[in-house]
Amino acid sequence: MSGSLPRPLPALDRDNAAYWTGGEKGELLICRCGDCGYYVHPPVRFCPECESRDVAPQPVSGLGSVYTFTINYKQWVPGLPERYVLALVALAEQEDVLVPCNVVNCDPDAVTFGMPVKVLFEQCEDLWVPLFEPVED
Repeated sequence: MSGSLPRPLPALDRDNAAYWTGGEKGELLICRCGDCGYYVHPPVRFCPECESRDVAPQPVSGLGSVYTFTINYKQWVPGLPERYVLALVALAEQEDVLVPCNVVNCDPDAVTFGMPVKVLFEQCEDLWVPLFEPVED
């Protein structure tokens, strides 16, 4: 699964705009607390660790590992492949930050739990959707 695919796009708001547009500069932007350093995702401007409101998007490495996944076997809309991977990727910076995504550029049957992955972005209109692909050895 690669290239621009039919996908529902999110409505942008103050909290999530950086996450959906950072890919234009090649950056995966995740909200981080300025007081305690805790990463917060999905993006909100409140830290659940220390209750600070000093939370802002910060670039992360884009590296992570497949926490869990499933392989979809149904073409839900025209143009969508019949088989593709839906996953939660745990970011390297903080393993409890789980990013819902597709794992691309590999056979779906090759995806495994704990598999090292890196971010890439697919432009859809004026948004940049974070996807992940296997890390080359």
